[in-house]
Amino acid sequence: MGRRRSERMIVTRVSGAGEQRSVAREPDELIVEEPMSIQLDGILVATTMRTPGNDYELAAGFCLTEGMLDGAPVTGVRYCADGSAVDSGFNVVTVDTAGRAPAPTPRLGNVSSSCGWCGSEQLDELVARLAPLPPSEPFDLDLLRSMPDTIRERQGLFATTGAVHAAAAFDRSGTVRLLREDVGRHNAVDKVVGALLLESRSHTPAAGLGLFVSGRASIEMVHKAWAAGFAALVAVSAPTALAVAAARRANLLLAGFVRGDVMNVYAPERL
Repeated sequence: MGRRRSERMIVTRVSGAGEQRSVAREPDELIVEEPMSIQLDGILVATTMRTPGNDYELAAGFCLTEGMLDGAPVTGVRYCADGSAVDSGFNVVTVDTAGRAPAPTPRLGNVSSSCGWCGSEQLDELVARLAPLPPSEPFDLDLLRSMPDTIRERQGLFATTGAVHAAAAFDRSGTVRLLREDVGRHNAVDKVVGALLLESRSHTPAAGLGLFVSGRASIEMVHKAWAAGFAALVAVSAPTALAVAAARRANLLLAGFVRGDVMNVYAPERL
């Protein structure tokens, strides 16, 4: 039996105003948030707050999208204690490459939404590390517009708690290959990437697919989509200027404000 991702608590629910106000004690489902440390070949590389579940995918995806594998194959993923991926209560996960990955720099700080990005100088470093994505068959624009509704129907944890982000991989037919939910946007994306990586063992496991994210399209989202090989990134909210600049240099289709029958396409510069 898997670990609980939500927890039921009794809360005071207030509705109405003035003489019409009612106050009642009712149950509410809250998302679980716990820390998880990620190690690469036994060396700590990150600690993140995440929703328990799909921990192996999260660790593997993080190591790939952050450039730590450098082409090395993942030979195994494990908790740093006896126990299975399903039943273990442990919060430390090691990604093994049999020493083929470059020796990581030990990292003591937590992963945050900023991730240390400063601007164009680091974008140049990213471009130097990642080649532009190869030309691919374009996505149908109507299909891209439909993805938020398609994904929303599958967000079971969000429907229960209202407190998680979703990331999903989809193909050009509109088929959702897989979906992950997590309290952190970056975690949800890394879980999707990690699932594809552990299934395909490819250095660009998402090649040709589209990536949906339920929040904004930050530079980190573009970075992770680019590193995994996604051909398109679809977000329900806005991108940042740096994210658009990165998507254009990556040859990544970037669509934001995808809601109802409208959306903004920021990259490529011209359709």
